[in-house]
Amino acid sequence: MTDVINSSPEAMLREIHIQNYAVVEKLVLEFHPGLNLLSGETGSGKSILVDALGLALGGRASPDMIRTGHDRTMVTAIFRPDGRDKRRGRWKDWFEECGLTLADDEEIILRREIHSSGRSRLIVNDQPVTVAAVKALARHLVEVHGQGEHADLFARDTQLDLLDEFAGVNSLLEEVRDLASRRRELERERDALSQNEQDRLRTIDLLSFQAQELQHAQLRPGEDAELEDEKRILGNLEKIRAAAATAYGGLYEEENSAISRVSAAAHALDELRRYDAAFEPYAEPLAATKATIEDLAFFLRDYLGRLEANPHRLEEVEDRLALIDRLKRKYGKTIEEMLIYQKETQQRLANLEHADERRSELQRLLEKAEADYQKAARNLSARRREAAGKFEKMVRLELAQLGMEKTRFEINFEKPTPTAQGQSGQGGSKGIDEIELLISPNPGEELRPLEKIASGGELSRLMLALKTVVGGKKSVNGDGTHRGMATTFIFDEVDAGIGGRVAESVGQRLKRLARDAQVLCVTHLAQIACFADHHYYVEKFERAGRTVTEVKLLSNEKERAAELARMLSGSKITDAVMKHAAAMLKQAANLGVGKDAVLEA
Repeated sequence: MTDVINSSPEAMLREIHIQNYAVVEKLVLEFHPGLNLLSGETGSGKSILVDALGLALGGRASPDMIRTGHDRTMVTAIFRPDGRDKRRGRWKDWFEECGLTLADDEEIILRREIHSSGRSRLIVNDQPVTVAAVKALARHLVEVHGQGEHADLFARDTQLDLLDEFAGVNSLLEEVRDLASRRRELERERDALSQNEQDRLRTIDLLSFQAQELQHAQLRPGEDAELEDEKRILGNLEKIRAAAATAYGGLYEEENSAISRVSAAAHALDELRRYDAAFEPYAEPLAATKATIEDLAFFLRDYLGRLEANPHRLEEVEDRLALIDRLKRKYGKTIEEMLIYQKETQQRLANLEHADERRSELQRLLEKAEADYQKAARNLSARRREAAGKFEKMVRLELAQLGMEKTRFEINFEKPTPTAQGQSGQGGSKGIDEIELLISPNPGEELRPLEKIASGGELSRLMLALKTVVGGKKSVNGDGTHRGMATTFIFDEVDAGIGGRVAESVGQRLKRLARDAQVLCVTHLAQIACFADHHYYVEKFERAGRTVTEVKLLSNEKERAAELARMLSGSKITDAVMKHAAAMLKQAANLGVGKDAVLEA
C-alpha cells in the first residue's frame, strides 16, 4: 500500500457511520488522505456507500432506504478541517449564518436520520439545520461525480469559476467584484433620486416633519435615565426628607448624637495615650471616623436645604419622559438610536432638497466607476481568453488519454445579458464574460452544451480531465492562499465503458488528483485499483438469513494483489494471474505520474 502522499488535503472526510441503510446493518469506515478505492463483486453495495454519504450531504431521503425490520436509518459523515486551511473562512461564514461555532481543530459532523414515518432531519455538530443549508456547506467539502451528480457543472457560473481557477485571476476578480459593488450602490442612489416629483415632494414633507420633531425635542444621550432618577426622587420627596432629617439629627444635631459621642471617645483616647503607647495606633482611625461623620452630616444638612416640594417640576419630568417614550416608538429604542436616525434623516433631506446637484455629482461618479470597472473587467477578460486556449488544449489531451480521443472541447465566450449580469448589461460581479463549455464526444457531431451529453461515464471522465488540468495549474495567489480544488472528490462512474490502457490512464489521473485532495473512487477495474493508496473491499453475504454488506480495508500487498487478481479473472485465480496482479501493483508504485508528458503539455 502506498502511504506517501505529496501533500495531504487540509480538510477531508475522515469517517462515515452507516446504520440500517439498505443492506448495510452497521458500518464504520475510516478514510485517509490520497486515493481511496472501493471494489467488490457486482451488486455488493459499493455504490450504496456513496449514496449513503449523499444522504449526510443533504441528498434526497426516502423511508424505502431503511433496512427491513427497522424504524429508522442513520448516516454520519465526519470531516476534520485543519485550522491552517485558507478556505476555512467559507465554513466559518456558514457556521456564523446558522448560529453555530467551529473551532480551528473541531470536527464537522453531519448526521442524517430518516424515520419510517417519512420524517427526516439533518444535524450539524449536534444542531438541527435545513437541507438547503447542509447542501451549501457540502459544496465546500465534497464534489461527487457520478450519474445525476453533474448539475453544478452545467451551470455557466460554475464553468466560469473553473476557468478562473485555472487562469489564477483571484486578485483581478476581487477588483472587478468591488468595482461592480460600488457601481451598484451609485446606481441605487441615482434611481432613488429619479423618482417622480410628487413622490420626492411627499418624501421631503415627511422627512422635514421628522427632522423638525427630533430637532425640537433636543434630545441628550442618557437624558431618559437622568429623568427617571429625578422622577423617583420627586415622587418620594416626603419619605426622603424624613429619612435625611433623622440621619442628620442622629449623626450631628441631637443632644446624644454620634458626633458628640465620638468626640468624647476621642478625648478619652487622648488621655489614655499619655499613659500607654498601646493606644497610639487607634488615634488616627478614630479621628478619620469623626471626620467622615462630620462630612456626611454636612452633606445631609445641605441636601435637606435643597429639597423643595415642587409639584410643577414633577409634572415637567413626567411630560418629558412621555415625549421621549413617544419618540422612541417612532424613531428608535434608545436616545442614541434616535440621534443617529435624526442625523440620517437630515442627510436624506439635504440630498432630496438638492437632488439636481446630487444627481449631477452621481452621474460624474457613475461615469468614473463605469470606466474603472470596464478597465478592470477587460483586463480580467483578456486573462481569461489567454488562458482559455491553453485550457482547451490541455483538456483535449487529457480526454484523449481517458479514451475520448475524438472528443472536441471548446470554451465559447458570450456577451453578458442584462438579466444575468445586472441592470446595465455591461457586466457584473464576475466581469463582462459569460462562457459555456461545449463538447462533442463523437466524430461528426456538432459541439453541444454539457447537459446534452447522455453518458454519466463521459461526464465523469470529463470532470476528471478538468480537475486534473486545474490541479496541474495549482499555484499561489497574490494574497498567499492556494488556488486549489475541493477537499474531497468522489468518483462513482469514471470507469464506465473503458478498460486497458485507458483505464490505466484514468488511474494515473485519479492518483495525480489525490496528491492535493482526497479522492474516493468506486471501480471494478484492476487497472485503476492498482493505483490506490488505500484499497477497500466491499462484500455482500448472508448472515442469519439476512443479506449484509461489510467493508474491509486491505491492509497489505498480498490482500491487494488477491483482490486485483479477482478483478482481472473472476473466481478462478491462477498463479499467473496472481503474479500479474503483483506486477501491476509494483508498476503502479514505480510509475512516475508526475512525468506524464500529456500533463506537461
